[in-house]
Amino acid sequence: MASVLMGLWSGLLVGLVTEYFTSHSYRPVRDIALSQRTSAATGIIYGLALGYLSTIVPVLALSVTILVSHEFCGMYGIALAALGMLSTLCVGLAIDAYGPIADNAGGIAEMSHLGASVRRRTDALDAAGNTTAAVGKGFAIGSAALVALALFGAFCTRANIEKVNVLNAWTFAGVLYGAMMPYAFSALTMKSVGKAATDMVDECMRQFPKIINGEAPPDYTRCISISTSASLKEMILPGALVILSPLVFGVLCGKNATAGLLVGALSSGVQMAISMSNTGGAWDNAKKYIESGGLGPEHGKGSSTHKHAVT
Repeated sequence: MASVLMGLWSGLLVGLVTEYFTSHSYRPVRDIALSQRTSAATGIIYGLALGYLSTIVPVLALSVTILVSHEFCGMYGIALAALGMLSTLCVGLAIDAYGPIADNAGGIAEMSHLGASVRRRTDALDAAGNTTAAVGKGFAIGSAALVALALFGAFCTRANIEKVNVLNAWTFAGVLYGAMMPYAFSALTMKSVGKAATDMVDECMRQFPKIINGEAPPDYTRCISISTSASLKEMILPGALVILSPLVFGVLCGKNATAGLLVGALSSGVQMAISMSNTGGAWDNAKKYIESGGLGPEHGKGSSTHKHAVT
């Protein structure tokens, strides 16, 4: 019971910290918005710094949860803590679905040329949706870290590994490789998104002249085909990296190196996931704050500050 309560406590703390760092009601996001007055580069720097800073409290909360849960029930206690964090899953999924709904409502209002008051309301809903999405990701990341640690314990038991000695050269090499994997995976997926976006923009630019002149109707099927094809093809390499790395390491380097790989991937992956999630939410809500006139009418929508934020 104590382990489950620890999971609930850490999930609550992660959610509160995520809201603080991604909502434009608080100072961090407003600082990003203020930095956009200078250039887009300063906004990027502030956003990255905010994301890195936002990892401190969640990691401390997860660390305390792991220590206390392990003291009560060992690795089983850590798995129970993950279960406690996921006990609010139904509410989290409902809240997480709110973001895209609000975002699409804003898009419909924009394309329908509705009044400014309608757009202001949908922007407020969209900003709240960005925050709730980041909170949902925080829960997912935290619970995934706890589950991964419990599974790592199962792997060590199955492989008869009593201690993971980082002074062992093979183990330390595995730790370094594992710590690199989240960065490689992120790089591959980000590059894939950029490639798919480029193909989509090219297709839209090809269709626009004919649509405007009335020569041809919009070809939605082609756009959907580009997105679907890219989402499937571009995930082959990242998926292979995640699936094959432990197998290859286990066969070529042994179980100790594989244990090091898992430790490295877990330790760097948690920090990277939290920082990237919160950085994205903060950038988006900083843009919303500027659009709502938070910096004054001279820095509102269409201004150079707003263009920097869009970048």
